[in-house]
Amino acid sequence: MSTSKEVLHKVQLVDGIFTPTEASDVISSLIREKINFHKLHRLSMCEGNVNSDTAYDDSRVTELTEERKEFKAICREAKLMGKKIKINGILEIEIID
Repeated sequence: MSTSKEVLHKVQLVDGIFTPTEASDVISSLIREKINFHKLHRLSMCEGNVNSDTAYDDSRVTELTEERKEFKAICREAKLMGKKIKINGILEIEIID
């Protein structure tokens, strides 16, 4: 188990109120980048060893795809109700053992 140190840096990645379409674009782009990261990581692991354990990357791609579907449903609902969406996304960066 990793021992966490104090948060060294925070990045305010997203902070604002968006139309449902804007929110969908922002979140879909972020999720798409994470999905691509895991796909590329999985590919690089398999280049030298086709028997590499890619279970973590596989599960993250599945989870993120599901999260994107759920968020799109939220955006559709907000759009139907004529509402906006507030997004606050902070990355906390720490050094761990």
